Order: sequence, then C-alpha cells, then structure tokens
Amino acid sequence: MSTRRLIRRQAPPAAALNTLHPLLARVFAARGIASPQEVDYSLNHLADVWQLKNIRSAAEHLQQALEQNRSIVIIGDYDADGATSTALAMRGLRAMGFHRLAYLIPNRFDFGYGLSPEIVDVAASDQPDLIITVDNGIASNPGVARAREHGIDVIITDHHLPGSELPEALAIVNPNQPGDPFPSKALAGVGVMFYLLIALRYLLRESGWFARNAVAEPNLARFLDLVALGTVADVVPLDHNNRILIEQGLRRIRAGQACPGILALLKVAGKDPAAARASDMGFIVGPRLNAAGRLEDMSFGIECLLTDDPEQAERYASELDNLNRERRQIEADMQQQALQICSTLRLQQDALPWGVALHHDDWHQGVVGLVASRIKERYHRPVIAFAAADDRTLKGSARSIPGLHMRDALERVHSQNPGMIEKFGGHAMAAGLSLPRRHFEDFRQAFDTAVREMLPETALDPVVISDGTLDSADLALQTAALLQDCGPWGQAFPEPTFDGKFTVQGRRILRERHIKYSLLPHDGSQPVEAIVFNIDPAEWPDIGDTLHIAYTLGINRYQGMESLQLMIVSRIGDDSENG
Repeated sequence: MSTRRLIRRQAPPAAALNTLHPLLARVFAARGIASPQEVDYSLNHLADVWQLKNIRSAAEHLQQALEQNRSIVIIGDYDADGATSTALAMRGLRAMGFHRLAYLIPNRFDFGYGLSPEIVDVAASDQPDLIITVDNGIASNPGVARAREHGIDVIITDHHLPGSELPEALAIVNPNQPGDPFPSKALAGVGVMFYLLIALRYLLRESGWFARNAVAEPNLARFLDLVALGTVADVVPLDHNNRILIEQGLRRIRAGQACPGILALLKVAGKDPAAARASDMGFIVGPRLNAAGRLEDMSFGIECLLTDDPEQAERYASELDNLNRERRQIEADMQQQALQICSTLRLQQDALPWGVALHHDDWHQGVVGLVASRIKERYHRPVIAFAAADDRTLKGSARSIPGLHMRDALERVHSQNPGMIEKFGGHAMAAGLSLPRRHFEDFRQAFDTAVREMLPETALDPVVISDGTLDSADLALQTAALLQDCGPWGQAFPEPTFDGKFTVQGRRILRERHIKYSLLPHDGSQPVEAIVFNIDPAEWPDIGDTLHIAYTLGINRYQGMESLQLMIVSRIGDDSENG
C-alpha cells in the first residue's frame, strides 16, 4: 500500500439535511445528497418498472410462454452478477408457475462470454422454445441470429453498453440501450431481471393467472438477497435505486431470510449473517461465488444459490470456499510474476508505461482480472493482464483507474490499429479482450499510446479522498455503528473515510503482512485500536512515531463483544489539498 496524496471533500450541508446527525449531514452532502428522501431506502421509492424500454413486450412474451407451457433456457454469465441473475430467473419464474425451465452457463475456457453461436448450438440440443439471457446478450448479434436459425426465440436482459447495432431479439430489456428513459442506468444484470419479474407478475395478476391456476402470487421481495449480492459484487455505481435494492436485500439477509446458499457462504467465512453489510457481499460472498466461474464451472455456484436444503448449501459453500483458497494461491503466484515483469519494464525506461499490458504463458485465464486489479492498485496505472487461450490467442482482462474509460481506450486502439484486437467489450473500469499472440508487443505499445492520449498525467498520481478529520470524541463505537447503519456504501457512494494524525503507542505484526496498532489521536487522551492489511511492516512507523492515515470506522466483534477499530486505508503523504 503506497503513500498517497490526500484530497478532502468539501461540500456545504444542504439545508434539508439539518434534521440528520451533523456528521451524517456532512457525509451525505459530500456525496451529492440534497434531501433525506435520497437516503430513504423504502421499496416504494424504486424507479417505475414501466419506464424500462420494452419491458412490457418482454413480460407479454413471457406470459404467453407460460400460458403455452413453452420450454425456456436461461443463459447467464460466469461471474457473480450472472450467477445471481440466473438463480433469480430460475427462482422467480418457478414461483410464477413455469415448469419447463433450465439454465446454461458458458464455460469461460471453452465458449467465452455471452450468447455465442456455439453456446446456442449447445442449448439447441434440448430444443427449447425460448432463450432468456441474463447479464449478457446486448452485443450477441451472431448468437441471436443462430438461435433464429434453430427456431428459438430470444429475450435479452442485460445492462452492458450496446454496440452500434442491436440484436434482432423478441425484446431487449437494458436501461443502457438507445432511447431508454429509465432513470437508473446503473442497474446490474440481476437488477434488470428483478424488474422483468415485477412486470411479469403484474401482467399475470391483471389477467387472473394466479387465481385461475391456484398459484400463490409470489412476494418478489424475498429474492432481494440475490439482487443485493449480484449488484454489489458487480461493482456498479450505487445510485439511489441500487441502494434501495441492496439495503432491502441486506435486511432480509440480516433477518435470516436469505436463501440457504448465501447464509452458508457467510457462515463458511466466519461471518454472522445478522451483521451482514454490503462490503461482505463484495469481499466475502462474491469472491467465493466467483471462484467457481474462475477455476471450474459457475453452475456449481448457481446450484448453491438454488438449493433450499441448508445442509446441501453448506456442502456447496465449503467446496466454493476451497476453490476460493485455490484461487487466492494462484493469484498470489501470478501477482509475484507480474511484479517481476513490471520491475523489468521499469529498468527499460524511466517510468512504467501509462497503460500497462502484461502477459505470461503460465497464467490462469480465470484469474488474470484479479491480477490486473492488484497491479493497478500497486502502480495506479490502467492494467491489462493476458493469459494464453491457445497457441495462437491471448485473452486479457483490463482494469482502469479514475479518468480513463477502459472500453473507450480499447475502442481507440481498435480504430487506430484495425485487425489488432479480435474482440473486446466491457465498462468504464473493467473490460475483456482477445488478440492474436503475435500482436501482443504491438498492442502493448498501442495501449500505452492510447492511455497517454486520453489520460491527464495528474491522474497517475494516487490520491485518497477523505471526508475530513474527526474530533477524538467521534472516535467511538457509536459513531461507527451510526455510519454502518446509514449505508449501504459502495461504488460511487463510498464508505465515509476520514484522515488524522496519531502517535503510535503500540504495534504488533500479524502474519508478517498486517499490523495491529494502538494509536493516540493528537487532540485526544484515549488511544484507539487500528489495523492495516497486506503491507510491508518494515515500511510502517514504529512506537513513538507519528502516523498520518486515511481510515474508515470499523467494528471489531470478538467473543460477543464489540469495540471500535480504525480500518487503515492508506498512509498520507506530506502534500494534501482540499477538494
């Protein structure tokens, strides 16, 4: 963890927030909140379902499929959003009376991402009448065309950015497609599927389907645990709409009302579901679920989310935990190799490239995205890590930093170097691509050039953004509980981070990579506990030294007791400024 320059958020509290706790008012105002309604997470504040373009048409086609007992296959993605979207589709449609349901997840090593013609051929062997994509499909023009050749209809639910030409599907539900007025463009794939289920339930209710067929009308809110998990794990921006979905899902998890698989995944990690937070979905449950898609087959993770048998869920969760341990070891080895490559690059020139592209023949395809993320965090550069798909092709996973839209950067490389990249897609902060092995060195130079053209040099300076300092009186368990209870926090709605100077009173090294500190605030008399993870202890201050840090307020739970613990985000350099 490198030393970072500090920027403090500056935002005058909105008058409408005066009824809130002063610290909350300050934190919310700094995140653009202007009224208490924007932090009211009641379900009745969700954006209107009928604002989603084509959602009525998609729901009508599903209603017709139910009435005609058509067979359906759900085709998802091999990440946590795809897994939760698939499990939600299966659970939600079953609850409304669908019986001829199956799902299919492309194996990332054999088929790659999305509704490809090859995965359609696999699905066609069971002769389904309808394919529903979840968390993919918006760019699957060849796949939809292949489905039509087989006589299979397709409904697309997705949230990724579309290309210049949309697939010729029965209906496309995607808030990011052209002409869609839905106010929340940040829905994850699982959120889009949740909205489609809401629309379908409405049509079935209005037509009298539930009453005629003696089917209990489902309470779709009971599936919000899946929506919360998929939304957080996909790292989409937490706008008001997403925060509602996440908070409502977390409330069900904390009440023990989640599906057995989510409860088991928390349990195997030693986390109490009653204290579950959004960060647990992103850093504990999500990675264990993703491990199946990275190393094996995501179907294993989906079965964990689909089972209603707690004992079976625990067996699945244990296997997923084992896979995640294996994934961490693979990632650690790959990260060391990547750091060695970066050291070589640094020897070759005065500084690292602005855009870093790395490749190693022994790297695992399913883990290169995590390696790219770790190297990005270490060097604060956009990074693409490549693994060998076969003797001819490399597959890469890209991670960006604020200021650079990764998909746009790849588009620039592609437009300036036709034929260099075979295919690519993704978001602002993450993307995937494949290219012929023979083009790697040329691509490395082209990517660096594109980043230099698109990114101001100041963006390469790592910073930490703080909500300011806290009085020593606010360094209390009650303050930590207040801030945790007023989440969810996450992407684009960051957890409150503060900064301050402390004197080190105690220091204990844990597992050679972490430090447990006892710190005395410069304006206080009572020390506080703090912890920092995954650092080189030799580079961190010792007893008697001054430590300037950015931190969040955590709650340490041990043997039934709770205490305040500062979670150190970064050390602060000498040059700071107000934002």
